[in-house]
Formats: sequence, C-alpha cells, structure tokens
Amino acid sequence: MNFLTVKNTAISAAAILAIAACGEATTTAKAETPAAETNNAEAPTFDAKSGTYVSDATHRYITFSYLHQGLSRPMLRWRNWEGTLDWNAENPTESSINVTIDATSIDSGVDVFDGHLNGDKFFNTAENPEITFVSTAVESTGATTGKVTGDLTMMGITKPVTLDVTYNTSSFDERNSVYKIGFSGTTQINRSDFDLGLYVPYVGDEVDIQIEAEFQMAAE
Repeated sequence: MNFLTVKNTAISAAAILAIAACGEATTTAKAETPAAETNNAEAPTFDAKSGTYVSDATHRYITFSYLHQGLSRPMLRWRNWEGTLDWNAENPTESSINVTIDATSIDSGVDVFDGHLNGDKFFNTAENPEITFVSTAVESTGATTGKVTGDLTMMGITKPVTLDVTYNTSSFDERNSVYKIGFSGTTQINRSDFDLGLYVPYVGDEVDIQIEAEFQMAAE
C-alpha cells in the first residue's frame, strides 16, 4: 500500500494550525494597510481581542498530499482535530498554538486504504493514537504573514516544523456572539523522518500539508 505523511498539522496544526501569523497586525492595523497591497480587494480586518480561542470544528481542515509512483498526488486529511490558540492582539508574535490530531480519523476516501494507514506498517494508531503540534516561536514576515515554528510529534518522534501562515481576517460575529480569527498555513515534511518511509522512493517521501482553520472565542 502506498503512503503519504502528514504534518498538522498543526499539524499541525495546524492546525495546524496556524496562528499569530502577523507580528504587525493589531486592532489598528486595518487603517494602516496600504490600498495598493490589497489589489483593490477588501483589506483584512484585525478586530479580535486577546484571549484563548479554540478551533471551529465545522470550519477547520488539515489536508496533505504526496507523489504516488509519479502518477498522481492523492489528497488526504484527518477528519478530527482540535487546536487551542492563545492570541495576543497587541503583539501577535507572542501568540501560541497547540494542536492535537486524532490519528485514527485519517481519511483517504478509500475505506480499505484507511485500514492500511491505521495499521502497524503505517501510522500504527493502536499504539500512536494522537499527533500533536506545539508552537515554540512566531515570526512576522509581513503585515498579514508569518512563520510558526513548533514541535511536531508523530509515531513517538518529535521534530521541529515551520509553517508559512497567512492571517486572513478576524471579527466579532454578532449573530453567534463570538470573536473569530481565520488562518491559512502550509508546510512540507519528509515522512521518513517520522519512521513512515515505507516504499520510498517508489512513493514520494515529501509530503505537502495545507491547513485552513477558523478559531473562535466566546464573548465575555
């Protein structure tokens, strides 16, 4: 069976995630965003207050892809994961995120393949049911972009991973009385670094990870 690997994440996490991407984005940044940088599109807003945010289970995705025998790039995901974001609105580079992925929720779109991926030749989820990402540093690279570095733990192995993150927007959702923040993130890892190198190089070692996540904090 051919494999892919993942990074959530967030991991991860993104999910993960994916977080305080912009060191210069504050509650006043909306007025400071040059119109030329938006290409006449609506500028992102920075209206979320500091505090603890949790991932919105209905709007959060960790997907990954790899080269399969040179023929295609399958797209897989984990269906179930959670992220906690400690957001510092005044200094986003002081923010942090923790992501936990339910490794058993791997979803390739093919039931038989999912069974193999949960087995002892791949993720061995009976012994390694979770994948985690814990951020260690956040760096600003632009008004709405940054890098989030953290420790990814998978298959009992911990490696540093850096996510390229975009802060999309934030706002107060009056209908649901919650503050919301949205991020996009990408990274690439080698699955062999996590003892997941079966069939390399016949099946690609490099795994591309994409994270799309919304976080929310209930109003006080």
